[in-house]
Amino acid sequence: MPRYVIERDIPGAGDLTQQQLKDISATSCGVLQAMGPQIQWVESYVTGDRVYCIYVAPDEDTVREHARRGGFPANRVSRVHNVIDATTAE
Repeated sequence: MPRYVIERDIPGAGDLTQQQLKDISATSCGVLQAMGPQIQWVESYVTGDRVYCIYVAPDEDTVREHARRGGFPANRVSRVHNVIDATTAE
């Protein structure tokens, strides 16, 4: 199943409290449960003004539907074509 990187522009994201992050996570998990197993949240990275999320989903429309239902921005959705890391050079 395809993997996607979602860029969410959220001013002040890096200043969100642990409780706010917990609440956002709970909202996302509730939407995922309602949508069924065809979409999975892998993990997210919080930076100063953005959150980068990794999802597994059948298509971009499913990723955008999750964002719409959860009330999250999905400013950019990019399909991952390859993954590289330090072991790729070996």
